Amino acid sequence: MSIPTTDEVINIVSGFFAIRGINQTLNCLEIQIDDNYLAAKFKDMAQKMEEMNLIARLEKNSRGTFVLVYRFRPPSPKRAWIPRVLFGGTIVTVLVDGYYRAVATNSIAKVGDPMYIAILYTVSLMGILGIHELGHIIASKKHGLKISWPYFIPGIPIIGFIPTFGALIMSRGLIINKNILFDVGISGPIAGLIVAVIVSAYGASTSPLVPDAMVHDLTKTQGLVEVHSSILMDATIALEGKHIPGKEIIMTPVLLAAWFGFLITFLNLLPAWQLDGGHVARSTFGIKWHRILTYASIGVLAATGYFIMAVFVLAFSMKSMDVKPLDDLSPLSPVRRKMFPLVMALAFLCAPLPFSILPQ
Repeated sequence: MSIPTTDEVINIVSGFFAIRGINQTLNCLEIQIDDNYLAAKFKDMAQKMEEMNLIARLEKNSRGTFVLVYRFRPPSPKRAWIPRVLFGGTIVTVLVDGYYRAVATNSIAKVGDPMYIAILYTVSLMGILGIHELGHIIASKKHGLKISWPYFIPGIPIIGFIPTFGALIMSRGLIINKNILFDVGISGPIAGLIVAVIVSAYGASTSPLVPDAMVHDLTKTQGLVEVHSSILMDATIALEGKHIPGKEIIMTPVLLAAWFGFLITFLNLLPAWQLDGGHVARSTFGIKWHRILTYASIGVLAATGYFIMAVFVLAFSMKSMDVKPLDDLSPLSPVRRKMFPLVMALAFLCAPLPFSILPQ
């Protein structure tokens, strides 16, 4: 693709805005514009610029409103086999983990063929993660944002307790405005949460109940581990009639997959760094409060015992805190701004609380 000339760039900008002045520097072309209807016009112009390998950034200072145009070198596509190999590796680690857990659960109460249960566990957990990433993909495609395929990350089955470390998608394009940043951030957790609720309801319906006294003995003899549930997960268990005085529910692998799903949703909705909730917070409040909420979230992670995650967020936020949209002047839409309390409420409902569910 040929490099656009200065005159061609100016013609593009003039097709969207009235130009008040032009200044050419070594690094960029600085074009002063009027500031009428910035959001809609700028989005269309920025996408047109991106097709020509140009970045158009909106800035405002005491002198006026400016479009700064830079050369843009899009990231080279990664090898197509990498996400496929990672996906296959994650399937294997989750399947192995599910088989082990099914065998262990059968030693307490018969829940079915271990391989069949392992397959259900794999479909459930990968379904939650996959639909989460699909939500991001749909929102990105809707806004014309170029992204990679999901990169699933294999975990450490059995001894590591975590068979997968989730998945991530890398942007190959440019975030144009706050509305796009908000939509891409919120879409994944909402989509994944819907599947987690469905998996939780099915997992609860198939999970056995045992007397409290038996649980006490199993904890000593078979190393039964107590984990903390969330309000949403407890609600699905109650709806399935599994909250019975004097008895405890033994978490099958499928119900454990739902527990992972709620945990992943909670972590992603924290308004920190470049987590999904961090994108939502950045688009809603700007960089200053995004930074404050990041440190507050790190404190929440440390207080709830997720020290590794807290250190991870702290370390990476010190290197790259901000995801600044090209148009950081136009405000977030009022409807999206009002959704932020809902996002935080969902994070709370998915957060592990000191209520006991006993998994194997």
